[in-house]
Amino acid sequence: MKSPCIGICKFDDEVCRGCGRTRKEIRGWKSMNGDEQRLVAAESAMRLIVLQAKGRRKRKR
Repeated sequence: MKSPCIGICKFDDEVCRGCGRTRKEIRGWKSMNGDEQRLVAAESAMRLIVLQAKGRRKRKR
């Protein structure tokens, strides 16, 4: 699975405001299997919704 990174690495409480992953998830992404990556992608999508609701989401321009 392709990395969800969008090139905006700003963090809010250990969560990237660009992709929604934690620092630990970002570091371990390449060593995760497909199922683990899909789980992280789903969880990060939920985190981005929360960040968006709080007005803290960064988007690629």
